[in-house]
Formats: sequence, C-alpha cells, structure tokens
Amino acid sequence: MSNSGLWVGVLTALTALGASYITARATSRATLAQARTTTRAQAVREQRERRRATYREMMGCTHAFNEVTWQIDEVDAAPDRLGRDRLLTQMCERIAPAIGEMNKATHEVRLDGPAEVSDAAEEVRQKARRVQPRLKALIGDGRPEPRHEYDAAYQEFREAYLTFIHLARRALEVNDEEG
Repeated sequence: MSNSGLWVGVLTALTALGASYITARATSRATLAQARTTTRAQAVREQRERRRATYREMMGCTHAFNEVTWQIDEVDAAPDRLGRDRLLTQMCERIAPAIGEMNKATHEVRLDGPAEVSDAAEEVRQKARRVQPRLKALIGDGRPEPRHEYDAAYQEFREAYLTFIHLARRALEVNDEEG
C-alpha cells in the first residue's frame, strides 16, 4: 500500500508541476499580448497626436493665406483704381510669405501621412500657388476676365482645402480595429 501511496504522491506532484507550468506559460503569453497591445495603442495614440498637430499647422497656414485673400472684399469696396491697386499690392506682399509657410506645413504633412492626406495637402499648396499670379494680374487691370480667373483659382483652392479637411478628419478618427 505504501507503493500506491507513493505513486499517488508522485502523480499528484507531477500534475501540480504540469498545471503550474501551463499556468505560467499562459500567464506569460497573456502578459506579452497585453504588453504588445499597450505598446501598439500607445504608438497609435502618439501617431494620431503627431498628425493632429501637423494638420493643425497646415490649417493655420491655410487660414493665414485665406486672411490675405479675403481682403479682396476691401479691394472691391475701394473707391478708385489707385486705392484698389494699393490694396492689391499689399495683398501680393503678404501672400508670398503665407504660401511659404504653407509649403513648410505641407512638407510636414507629407512626413506624417497617410498618403491621401499628404496628396490633399499638396493639392492645397498647388492651388494656393495658382491664386498668387492671378492676384498679381489684378493690379492695374480693371477688366472682368482677370477677376474671374482669380475667383476661379480661389474656388479651386477652397475646394482642395475642404477635401484636405475631410481627409485629415478621417485619418484622425479612432478605428476600433486599431486599438
């Protein structure tokens, strides 16, 4: 009988060791999975915050550009050609630095992506650059054609900007599959 008691003791000990080993491996795997999930969630959060800051910078630069172009209403309200040309010249002087800042912001968006938002930022930049010569063409020219060209270029810029905003928002949305 003492032999069977010994065997029961050995089997019990082996069962306990096996269960302990299996539990330790499962705990280790669960801990590793949790660490990976936490690391991935942190990386996604950091990426989202980086993108948010970059997109805000792009939007701020675009707003500065818009502040210049919105002065066209003051040009329209100017009482004479000399006053209009003076305002247009001031706008031209202010629009170049605004586009320069937009160029920098676009490069930052390119780094942070994703590709469709980068492409949209580049489109905004290109459309802004098309507005600039059309604005300059208004100086000293009272014909309606240059103004229509300016308005059309500005409208294209505005549409590109709205597309950028839409894509940037979508890129920042929380995706349940990511987290």
